[in-house]
Amino acid sequence: MLTILDRYILKRYLATFMAMLLMFIPIGIIIDVSEKINKMIENKVPFMDVVVYYGNFTIYFANALFPIFLFLSIIWFTSKLANNTEIIAILSSGISFTRFLRPFIIGATIVSIGVLLMGFYVVPKASEGFNNFRYMYLRSGGREQMVGDNTDVYRQLNNKEFLYVSNFNSSSKMAFNFVLEKFDKEKMVSKITASRIKWNEKDSTYTLYDYTKRTVGELGDKIEVLPEKNLKFKFELEDLTPVVYIAETLRVGELIDFIDKERKRGSSNIKVYSVVLYKKFSVPVSAFILTVIAVAVSSMKRRGGMGMNLTIGIAVAFSFVFFDKIFGVLAEKSTFPPMLAVWFSNIVFGILAVYLLHNAKR
Repeated sequence: MLTILDRYILKRYLATFMAMLLMFIPIGIIIDVSEKINKMIENKVPFMDVVVYYGNFTIYFANALFPIFLFLSIIWFTSKLANNTEIIAILSSGISFTRFLRPFIIGATIVSIGVLLMGFYVVPKASEGFNNFRYMYLRSGGREQMVGDNTDVYRQLNNKEFLYVSNFNSSSKMAFNFVLEKFDKEKMVSKITASRIKWNEKDSTYTLYDYTKRTVGELGDKIEVLPEKNLKFKFELEDLTPVVYIAETLRVGELIDFIDKERKRGSSNIKVYSVVLYKKFSVPVSAFILTVIAVAVSSMKRRGGMGMNLTIGIAVAFSFVFFDKIFGVLAEKSTFPPMLAVWFSNIVFGILAVYLLHNAKR
């Protein structure tokens, strides 16, 4: 059962966090508008597209900077409790620091569950709209950049089939120098080649130009040559070179399946996709770590009052985000294990939280 003290602190915890979001999100939107308004006017972006973009921007921005907003909100209202000597009165009444921390942990649980569910189901859709808008309207050559490197694409479609195209055009849905090889164990069964291949959306077929199929037989090979042929395959050309931010746009179940499929295909972007997946679980956990650090730092009076606590809070919050970004990039661009990179900030700041909590109890 929650006591009056628990409800009082929990209410302040959640209210201050929401107030921090409502205060900083409009500021973020204003800054973003001031930076991009000329580009939007130049590209004649429809007004409703802009409205939808900023709806997605709000969710994307709040999710990306969630640790900073949470940490500063706790620093703010806990410092006010300390300056008003409310914390001294609470602890002097016989309540232990651990017991005092309980409503903060309940608040962190509520926030982390909300962040977890948003990361699973809401943020992916917002991320898709946010990134689509940026690449289509705000970045020079953005539509071409959406598919990343689309040259010399190799894919293992399954245990038996291997595909290669020298170049892929996402707008025309056409690939060039197409090769599809099928093996039975280590022995080639068949090989299909074409100078170019085009996706037909109407009937879900592919048109292969300068088509050649070689079927390997025990007594001799069978070769079929046609100037043009329509075939059905189990893959889509867009699957060969997915958009660069594809992992951010998938719900957790879809992302797990996508990573498994890409791993079987031998994709070189597995680490990028894995970082996105692991962050869906690590970010909610950070709510507990940052809550403990914030309470331990701001629960005592300091010279300089709230200003000193906020300075320490800002330094810690930005350090957390800095480590999170640095090790995320490190995992994507090097051999550093993605899971360790994603959880590194939580591990380091978790140790710091334990240390600060131990000192605060004393």
